[in-house]
Amino acid sequence: MKFWDTSALVPLLIREGTSDSVLRIIQEDPEMAVWWGTETECLSALARREREKQLNHRDIAAAERDLNQIMAGALEILPSQELRRHARRLLMTHPLRAADSLQLAAAMILAGDQPSQVTIITFDQNLVACAQREGFITLPE
Repeated sequence: MKFWDTSALVPLLIREGTSDSVLRIIQEDPEMAVWWGTETECLSALARREREKQLNHRDIAAAERDLNQIMAGALEILPSQELRRHARRLLMTHPLRAADSLQLAAAMILAGDQPSQVTIITFDQNLVACAQREGFITLPE
């Protein structure tokens, strides 16, 4: 099971230059873990693209159906005191924004005491650097 950042999920919902890369990853391992805020972040990304006229209403409806299916099958890391504690430490240790600290904190909960056993799928290079410093494997390379 891999932990999926929003930046890697959006290319599963709409065609982007990175779509082929994430499709290969999910075909190899369809089990997915996500942060509880991922659905909202994905919807935000879709809405922005619609406002910018990159997507039409039909594209958005199809992407929302796909997102609902993905979220129904994913392990969702829910809010907790443990998640907040990890996020607080990460914010004080790394140059992360609040949402990214929560993403990485959720991956830490998934990993338990073994971040080297969890792969994070992300295209956010800042998150890649911070995750690697915490001991996670990151894809794509």
